[in-house]
Amino acid sequence: MPSYDVIIIGGGPGGYVCAIRCAQLGLKTACVEGRETLGGTCLNVGCIPSKALLHASHMLHEAEHNFTKMGLKGKSPSVDWKQMQTYKEDVVGQNTKGIEFLFKKNKVDWIKGWASIPAAGKVQVGDDIYDAKNIIIATGSEPTSLPGVEVDEKIVVTSTGALSLPKVPKKMVVIGAGVIGLEMGSVYARLGAEVTVVEFLDHITPGMDGEISKAFARSLKKQGLKFILGAAVQSVSTTKTKAKVSYKLRKNDTEAVLDADVVLVATGRKPFTDGLGLEALGVETSPRGQIRTNAQWATNVAGIYAIGDAIDGPMLAHKAEDEGMAVAEVLAGKAGHVNYGVIPGVVYTNPEVATVGQTEEQLKEAGRAYKVGKFSFMGNARAKAMFAGEGFVKILADQATDRILGAHILGPNAGEMIHEICVAMEFGASAQDIALTCHAHPTCSEAVREAALACGDGAIHA
Repeated sequence: MPSYDVIIIGGGPGGYVCAIRCAQLGLKTACVEGRETLGGTCLNVGCIPSKALLHASHMLHEAEHNFTKMGLKGKSPSVDWKQMQTYKEDVVGQNTKGIEFLFKKNKVDWIKGWASIPAAGKVQVGDDIYDAKNIIIATGSEPTSLPGVEVDEKIVVTSTGALSLPKVPKKMVVIGAGVIGLEMGSVYARLGAEVTVVEFLDHITPGMDGEISKAFARSLKKQGLKFILGAAVQSVSTTKTKAKVSYKLRKNDTEAVLDADVVLVATGRKPFTDGLGLEALGVETSPRGQIRTNAQWATNVAGIYAIGDAIDGPMLAHKAEDEGMAVAEVLAGKAGHVNYGVIPGVVYTNPEVATVGQTEEQLKEAGRAYKVGKFSFMGNARAKAMFAGEGFVKILADQATDRILGAHILGPNAGEMIHEICVAMEFGASAQDIALTCHAHPTCSEAVREAALACGDGAIHA
């Protein structure tokens, strides 16, 4: 078998980006992936297919609610679920084939199969053993479930099963009010399902800025999603076509049951490292199964590194990509770096939610003196023209220096607009720096400038 400078285990966003960057830096590189296609969970059964369904269902919502207001008359479209699934698969196929092309272009070898690490410097795939100076574990994560809840990917599904249901259910119960649950719940709500979200905590989107979270919940309720908060799911029982979800309210131990055609378990994810042989190798892991690494993404075993969902930190594809590029730089003798304080997070509902940096709750807990600048999209001409005036931009800046500490956006194109603030934070900019930067009119991004102005003397259009 050929030997390599580096073998990456896992062809998801962290792994394939790392492999391409390693090859660009002159390292002989291979990537091991057991799926039939590259791209990992994200491209195959995660980020990309879910965004296709989110886009399609948003177009339906616009046709049903806003077209006539703009003078676009005619029947609202009906849902051809089979064709929508075909569209989703086409989007996935284009992206996964694109990565395969990039591997060939950059001379990255794709070793097809599931890998184990029998010893440092060795990667086994099937009966073949490959030598590698360095091994990078980028195996991603898998959905977690709850005690008393058995997933069959038919009636009780994870995000994977939720993407490919045979039909749109009449009633869906979502367990968990995090990003995945709310995105998929909003898809099916727009397509006509009655969606109820059961969440253990007393609020949705754990870890999100509280003010944004409350406004977000109000928006989703207006769209028809129902929420049962502060509820602990006890069990899920199923028949051939139905499910019953039993839960108990934490505040008074009241028990109740929900009927559903489909139950989506969206209670988080855990590192997927089964079969690698980490324990036999002596690779240190946390109690939650995350591989422990140092500042250079190296494990305690020489020559073995880990990135992405397999290690500590937010389980985000772009975080894995950043780490993949950084560890490639390290292996090539350069200075790899990831600024963990400036990793954005986005919820791709409608309206979108985007966030970066610290929340107001975190700043209060740290005793940090800060100021808040806010601007509503109701004051933004472009947003109102798009029937998207719901939500606001919120910028948090240091009270003394005006340096931006965090930003949170609920509104149209939030996932695109957050990057202006990410760049500003990367350069240590102040809110005034954004306020003094000319923004094109009319754009939704003007709301960011107005929020920055609100950190000073005040917004113009508020």
